[in-house]
Amino acid sequence: MGRLELRVRDMANLVDYYTRGIGLKPLSDEPGAVTLGLADTPVVRLTESKDLRPAPRGSAGLFHTAVVYEERSSLAGAIERMATHFPETYTGAGDHLVSQAFYFTDPEGNGVELYHDRPRDEWTWIDNQVQMDTLYVDPNQYMQTHLNDSSHGDVKGELGHVHLQVGDIASAQKFYVDALGFDQTFLMGGQALFVSDGGYHHHMAMNVWNSRGAAPRSSTLGMGVVDILVPTAQEIDDAAARLKAAGHTPNFDGRTLSAMDPWNNEIRLTVG
Repeated sequence: MGRLELRVRDMANLVDYYTRGIGLKPLSDEPGAVTLGLADTPVVRLTESKDLRPAPRGSAGLFHTAVVYEERSSLAGAIERMATHFPETYTGAGDHLVSQAFYFTDPEGNGVELYHDRPRDEWTWIDNQVQMDTLYVDPNQYMQTHLNDSSHGDVKGELGHVHLQVGDIASAQKFYVDALGFDQTFLMGGQALFVSDGGYHHHMAMNVWNSRGAAPRSSTLGMGVVDILVPTAQEIDDAAARLKAAGHTPNFDGRTLSAMDPWNNEIRLTVG
């Protein structure tokens, strides 16, 4: 994953949340936009969009942005900062077998997941489907176990995955698996789809829990563009061919391939 664009109304408030709470650092600052990340790795780009309205309830768009930390101690530090500065934004936690995750909602209603992956040799695959669950995790116990002197030091991590709200899973499958080229890693019937590349548990996910039947999005606050990095230009050529064969009209500017999914979520592929 590259970075996720979030269109926000109150830039200063959101920068404060993502830096003082989550622990991201400003990497670049330009008029109306700030890119935040961990170490030198971009995670989110906040774009000031004061004229846009919040997305209607039940619409397609972002379910959550997921930040993965390399070390458990770094995740524990992030949870401690959130508990200190933004405790009212905490919404829950889950042991997903492949990872342990803690969930929040930022001041403008965007979901946020902070997590750490278990080693890959501890993941279980059955018939090419990674086994995931949602078991209880006590955030206080997690902090007590993993907080140490390095928790607030040089934190490393990246955008782990992006989870979307969509109108139906069959259409998401056709776009993200058949056309874009992700591998399906987990399917929850007609409720949720998880996809990845390279054997990861998921780089993107789509669900209909709050948005079943949602129509294509209008321009609203919240998720903007999802940037995905691919190894070579051949992947971009292949994705463009599949998208066109499926009836989509991707745009290629010589470096970046851009396409809209069935709900007007913009996905961008770049060699990186």
